[in-house]
Amino acid sequence: MKFEHLVEINDLTNPLIDVITREQLWRGLVMRAESPKTFMPYMDQCVITPIDALSMSRVLYFGEFVVEDLVTFTMMECVRCDIKAQGDIAPSSLRMQIEEPDPEHLFVRFTYEMQGGDADDAESNMVEKYRYSAYEEADIDTIRIIRELAEAGRLDVQPS
Repeated sequence: MKFEHLVEINDLTNPLIDVITREQLWRGLVMRAESPKTFMPYMDQCVITPIDALSMSRVLYFGEFVVEDLVTFTMMECVRCDIKAQGDIAPSSLRMQIEEPDPEHLFVRFTYEMQGGDADDAESNMVEKYRYSAYEEADIDTIRIIRELAEAGRLDVQPS
């Protein structure tokens, strides 16, 4: 199964919306990986183990439901989360790719890939549509939170 969609970050035709820089957007996507509870308040805990400057492993706790993943960063471009097969969980991935077709006209392409789930019956199709809708809503919410963080100055570079 593969699902992807774009979320527009800066609507340059709307003067009422603050423009977010690529750097702020990048820091927001990194924060989503490093501090996931900010974006998923229903999460109980996240334990992070750095691997190197561009990757880390995480263990995410949602009550008794536990997910292990590997997060890799392509600087200023992409954050990728790979979930390995574990228990009833099939291998899957989420890629959050920054796109900038014109200066300051930023988008994030969210791409979900999951092994299995390719059944073509009415019930499976309904579940898949619900899953896609949930992903899209969560991603729109991610961008809303990034906007709030940017407006509060939490995504600006702090002087050393």
